Amino acid sequence: MVKGIRLVERDKKIIREIDRWRVVQGRHIKELAGFSGQRACDRRLRKLIDAGYIRREKILYGVAGIYQNTVRAIKVIEKGLNVKNRAIRQEQIVHDIAVLDTAIFFWKAQGVELDNIKSELELHRMDGFGVRRHRPDLVFTKDNKKVCVEVELALKSKHRFENIMRTNFKDYDRQIWIVPSMDSKIAKSLISKRKVYSNIELIELSEVQKYE
Repeated sequence: MVKGIRLVERDKKIIREIDRWRVVQGRHIKELAGFSGQRACDRRLRKLIDAGYIRREKILYGVAGIYQNTVRAIKVIEKGLNVKNRAIRQEQIVHDIAVLDTAIFFWKAQGVELDNIKSELELHRMDGFGVRRHRPDLVFTKDNKKVCVEVELALKSKHRFENIMRTNFKDYDRQIWIVPSMDSKIAKSLISKRKVYSNIELIELSEVQKYE
């Protein structure tokens, strides 16, 4: 107990979810931790901040604050979580927000349980220290099929793009790409590769964001 707060299971859920996503905002925590409203969520987050378990940073103009765990939170919850403060890359913030929006979309609209979804960070941890390889933004299993999800908002180099599609084709039954729109260069490039990589599926970002 610190500064009058006793951690309950929902607080531990908040800390675990913050740990496994690169960027987490208050609206995400409301959904992930099952709060009935944003005000109740924000009040609890404020108590966790005051008690030294989490911190909130305003990094990018026009983008709501981002939550991170403190060392105290990680030590209280369990071993194996990230003890170091995670460096947030400004150029990736919009992408990383879209990734968590996408996870919530698959949970709420597609019926994929949150515990069934693994984030890129979790996949890299499973690989182990020193192993560097591309990992999708999300992976999960649905209908006994391995599914990976890539949130692609900015077109990569042709070589890298091709390598990711090829790897996903070999490793997963389905590869779902979240794209800015079906008219974007990204979408057109993916569609052109369907004859080679038949497991490619596309979803527009606007469809995902309906479930914010």
